[in-house]
Amino acid sequence: MSTIAFLGLGIMGSPMAVNLARAGHSVLGWNRSPGRAEALVAAGGTEVASIAEAVRGADVVITMVPASPQVEAVAYGPDGILENARPGTLLIDHSSITPQTSVALAEAAAGKGVRVLDAPVSGGEAGAIEGVLSIMVGGEEADFEAARPVFDAVGTTVVHCGPHGAGQTVKAANQLIVAVHLQALAEAVVFLEKSGVDLAAALDVLGGGLAGSTVLARKKDNVLSRDHRPGFKLELHHKDMGIVTDAARAVGAALPVGAVAAQLVASAVARGDGGLDHSALLRGVELLSGYEQGREREEDRGRE
Repeated sequence: MSTIAFLGLGIMGSPMAVNLARAGHSVLGWNRSPGRAEALVAAGGTEVASIAEAVRGADVVITMVPASPQVEAVAYGPDGILENARPGTLLIDHSSITPQTSVALAEAAAGKGVRVLDAPVSGGEAGAIEGVLSIMVGGEEADFEAARPVFDAVGTTVVHCGPHGAGQTVKAANQLIVAVHLQALAEAVVFLEKSGVDLAAALDVLGGGLAGSTVLARKKDNVLSRDHRPGFKLELHHKDMGIVTDAARAVGAALPVGAVAAQLVASAVARGDGGLDHSALLRGVELLSGYEQGREREEDRGRE
């Protein structure tokens, strides 16, 4: 079992750190905002006050923070990972960031003797809690194999996708697919309701056919109840759609449907829905379809 410094105990990071502790690893947890380590401590982990304290004695350092600027903030500088980790430490970045940031981090870490894997995850909060995340990994094959005991504690589908940055490229494609699926689900829900069909029954049968997907299975209850408490925030999906559209432009790949999905996600964030779950794309379709009263009821629920 490894000593693991886990940096970032948010919606995804906290249950992942808990699963690592339950698997028998010694987990030192740090979060930029205090008060997020209760679940980890209850599972046998330890809360620490600084990045330096977390990483100095760690075999593995894991980061799970929102975006590239936060990864750079915890990695660089006198109080960051690279200045305080021991040579030979394995740094696993589970954040969803640009491939360029991952490549630059790996290059900087190599000069300190620190090995790096970019290993973004998919599966949302439920997948993190259940320990069934999909993990797409970029980096050296030997480092990927060394990280297997860590990955196995938090995920079930773990794939080495190529060199540094490849994991982030695959994650960008994942977010493209998820956004399009969520938008299609939202449109189907409004279409079914306005047609007078039993929505729950319709989603059950759709889930058993070719239209079935993990998105439908995971988000069915959200759309049925209009409960958009965040499992994965729209503002983070907005960031990810920016990553995939920029990366696609750089390689000359057309994303005609993806570009529309990116605009719809951006519109939801501009309306003030960025802090809601990405299933809240449904709210935009409701507004376009004359569901203003439904939106007002949701806002009232959020204020209670």
